[in-house]
Amino acid sequence: MTQEHITPEIFEKLVDLAAIALDHTQSEYLRSELNNQLTAIHELMAIPLDDATPVALHGIKYDDQDKPPLREDIWQPYPNADAIIAQAPVSEDRYIVVPEIPHEGLA
Repeated sequence: MTQEHITPEIFEKLVDLAAIALDHTQSEYLRSELNNQLTAIHELMAIPLDDATPVALHGIKYDDQDKPPLREDIWQPYPNADAIIAQAPVSEDRYIVVPEIPHEGLA
């Protein structure tokens, strides 16, 4: 069995900080997946590498000539922004007002 890096208590704290609602099944599945990913990261970190090995962002050479050209950004306003704003539960001066996310110190 793999070591649990994220205990149920730590996971509940993270869920509270993220202000998301998960049922028990979702919570256990997500916690298990996060622990699996952390285990994989620890296994990769344990691979001995020579200091002369260059750091790479990815394994495929990707030169500037391989990049597709950037598209021009063209601003296209929505023809009826008021219809979108009208769907928001709360708006003020044509801005959508969102609730503050409750949180405590990040200690």
